[in-house]
Parts: sequence; C-alpha cells; structure tokens
Amino acid sequence: MQTYEPHQLNRLEELKGIPLASFPARAIAFVIDFLAAFVLFTLIAIYGAKLLYYLGLLDPNTNYNFKFDFTHWYSLVFIVFYFGLCTYLGKGQTPGKWLLKIRVLSLTHEHISLWHAIERALGYGASALELGFGFLQYFIHPNKQTVHDRIAETIVIKQSKKS
Repeated sequence: MQTYEPHQLNRLEELKGIPLASFPARAIAFVIDFLAAFVLFTLIAIYGAKLLYYLGLLDPNTNYNFKFDFTHWYSLVFIVFYFGLCTYLGKGQTPGKWLLKIRVLSLTHEHISLWHAIERALGYGASALELGFGFLQYFIHPNKQTVHDRIAETIVIKQSKKS
C-alpha cells in the first residue's frame, strides 16, 4: 500500500524564521515593474513595427494600433512573460523587487523554476479578481501570502546579503 510522504518539510524548515517583505515594498516593486513593462512594450511595438516596415512585412499605409491594456490578448501575454521571465532570470527578483531588495522564494524548491515564475505571473490575474482582494489577503494570511503566492507556492522575503 502506498502512503503519502510530505517531501517539502525540509524546505519549509529551511525557510522558518526568514523575514518577509512588507506590503508597501511589494506594492512599490509591482508598480515599478508594471511601468517598466509598459515602457518595454512601447519600445518593442515602436521599433518592432519600424523593423517590420523596413523588411516589407507591414503595410506602411495601414494603421497598426498596438495598445498596452487589458482588452488585447497580446498585452496580457506580454505582462505574464515580463513578470515570469524577469522573476525566473532574476532568480526571484524582477527589476522592481531588486530595487526594493525583496525576492520571491519557492516553498517547494531551492531555486524558483520557470514554471513557478510563469505560474506566479498568471496568478496576478487571480489576485486582481474581486477588486484586488487577492492582493489584500497579504494582511490576513499568517505568512503574508497573496493569492498568486499560494497558487505558485511562493513567499516574498526581505533580501539578505546571503540569499
């Protein structure tokens, strides 16, 4: 007969007592990252369109109106990839988190995986539901986890010199 064996107990013990990031630090980092994503999207749209015009792949007489908003699928995909790839490539830190000296840690693995990072980025949508209540759950969860943290099994910590 097969029985359940909890594999993450060692990882959870390693994280015990680690200082968690404050809500203001997390919120400011999110705003910085969102603004950075907007600027990056705009630069890619402008220079990408110029390159495609130059290569003859876009008609210069057609108005291509790329908008960074939540009504177009490409802006949603871009924001998920921005947050996901930055978190993964930054080893738990997006540019905003790096500036605020906070970091995302996996509760199940020593290093955050690409899937964890993308899953966490997708979870921002769940946190934004119901007027952002998923973000506000930071204040009621004992480990200060928001909805997207719980979806991806992550926490956000204050950056120490050794982590």
